[in-house]
Amino acid sequence: MAQVLQALVTGLLTGSVYALLGAGFSLIWGVAHVINIVHPALAVGAAYAVYLLAARGVDPLASLAVVVPLFFLLGVGFYEGVIRPAARRGGDLVLVSMVLTFGLAAALENVLAAVWGPGPRVVNVAYTGRAVQLGVLALPITHLAGAGLATVTIAALYLFLHKTFPGKAVRAVWQNPEGAALCAINLRQVTSLTYGLAIASAGVAGVALALIYSFSPASHLMWLVFVFLVVIVGGVGSLVGVVVAGMLVGALTNLSTLVIPFAWAPFFLFASLGVLLLLRPTGLFRR
Repeated sequence: MAQVLQALVTGLLTGSVYALLGAGFSLIWGVAHVINIVHPALAVGAAYAVYLLAARGVDPLASLAVVVPLFFLLGVGFYEGVIRPAARRGGDLVLVSMVLTFGLAAALENVLAAVWGPGPRVVNVAYTGRAVQLGVLALPITHLAGAGLATVTIAALYLFLHKTFPGKAVRAVWQNPEGAALCAINLRQVTSLTYGLAIASAGVAGVALALIYSFSPASHLMWLVFVFLVVIVGGVGSLVGVVVAGMLVGALTNLSTLVIPFAWAPFFLFASLGVLLLLRPTGLFRR
């Protein structure tokens, strides 16, 4: 029983980070109708930035002071310099964006491999390997820090989207871009802001994942699988749904390894979530 509880709680902690990664992905998908395949690769890039700073004595949490503004500007520049010109050329933006961002993800993976090599890297800090003991549970401090970081960021996103005028403008464009434009909402500015927030959240997720996992230039491929699962199961357009789905994915992944070999865990996860989607084709929550 203690082993099951340990796996469940640890899975929920890692699931919160999957939820954060999925939240930014869902935000871009909903507002700009772009499937941003490069999103997890940018998180890997943030993880390498943390690795670089940690080697110079900077704590991963302190590195957020650099990562968040840098990735926000990167997101705005990515929209203005890449996605917006592609959208202005016409055509199927969903298909074009998938191909374009897949190419960018592959390019970023090769750049990271050329600089740091293809092997895995680990961020070691003063509290790596330490745990908080709560009864029968041993909660790694790195997992708690990553989950706390993800929770605070998701809460900040939720409050921004529901309590501020720019956030409500983002939701309006998400739900009805034509109606938002008729209400004098600047679609370009709102979409640019959305990209900045989403890519900044990917940077934060990269910091959190670097605390919990080892990573390599190719790690974005596995993270992309989790992102798609979280967003599709949670429902595109539902931040609450993404959070619930992230927790579900994290918990199922950890619990499945107690009864089946680790190599079969992805199969079990896909099968379980496939059944869920048969019952709820629109995901756990509607937009």
